[in-house]
Amino acid sequence: MNDSPSKHIHQGRNVKRFREMLGIKQESLAYELGEEWNQKKISLLEQKEEIETNLLSQIADALKLPVEAFQNFDEEQAVNIIASTFHHTQGIVNYNPTFQNNPIDKIIQLHEEKIELYERMLKEKDEMMARLEKLIGG
Repeated sequence: MNDSPSKHIHQGRNVKRFREMLGIKQESLAYELGEEWNQKKISLLEQKEEIETNLLSQIADALKLPVEAFQNFDEEQAVNIIASTFHHTQGIVNYNPTFQNNPIDKIIQLHEEKIELYERMLKEKDEMMARLEKLIGG
């Protein structure tokens, strides 16, 4: 193996991290890439250290991210970006909802909370994308 002292980039792991950060399942990414793709092939792809440029470009298009995000970020940078982006949303979801006398009101309330959470996550994704663009461009 050629272990250079420079940063170690694992493109497959970066694909997995960004895919998970965006809340996209392996099956969904496989669907976006075409008929010859399935969940198992995505799983194997995410284990590859280096991914062919043409395929990486297709993945970038499917995830709506720049190719450089997968090529230039080492594992530590990817973890730091994900952690700094999503630490705000921890603890927002109520895993033990208690229903009051009118379950329909509670369902409506939960739906509204879900929409608010989704809007916050989209805002945070946009902020993360702006940070990524700065890092890639810088």
